[in-house]
Amino acid sequence: MAWIYLVVAGVFEVVWATFMKFSDGFHKLGFTALTIIGMLISFWCLAEATRRLPMSIAYPIWTGIGAVGTVIIGVVLFGDRLSPLTWFFVGCLFIGIIGIKLTSH
Repeated sequence: MAWIYLVVAGVFEVVWATFMKFSDGFHKLGFTALTIIGMLISFWCLAEATRRLPMSIAYPIWTGIGAVGTVIIGVVLFGDRLSPLTWFFVGCLFIGIIGIKLTSH
């Protein structure tokens, strides 16, 4: 169950970061509220995950899911353009997330 909490926490990190972008610097109240709700869900799920998983495993996976997911959302929703070298390093992040999961006990 801890891993499910961790994945949900990572997904909601992407959610709140996306809503923060839509909030236009916290000037749009509805998106600002959704940003805060997403943050609360993300942090709560991370806290639940760290009750059962070591922090040294949970935190990097949480931030990794958030980083990779936010890059993908930036490209898909906001038209961000990344160089091939940047994509290479995003792939390295993804491989790192998988590697941490596979090598943790």
